[in-house]
Amino acid sequence: HVQLVESGGGSVQAGGSLTLSCEAPGYMDRNYCMGWFRQAPEKQREGVAAIDRDGITSYADSVKGRFTISQDRAKNTLYLQMNSLKPEDSALYYCVADPSVFPVCRIGVMRTDYRGQGTQVTVS
Repeated sequence: HVQLVESGGGSVQAGGSLTLSCEAPGYMDRNYCMGWFRQAPEKQREGVAAIDRDGITSYADSVKGRFTISQDRAKNTLYLQMNSLKPEDSALYYCVADPSVFPVCRIGVMRTDYRGQGTQVTVS
């Protein structure tokens, strides 16, 4: 499988915004659910947001109203717009492609078999 490549992470003050991108050639034109997960030190991995081919989205309760997942299939790119960031949002964020649950692309059921290396987000 082609590698998923994330970018856009960085350090930001609480209340700030960041937009993450994920290049996902070979996934977005096929029957894959796309999503974002995050992993913070000494915390469980958390599914953040998911989107299906029709643009239907789902979010973790912890980010609802603050984060927006979107996609540009022509560019094979997945995005995560993060607003009103909090220190507890600090984590390694990585994008995921999952064919096993397609077409029911709910973040609560997605697997992370195909994932990128991640991009670090630090909120202080």
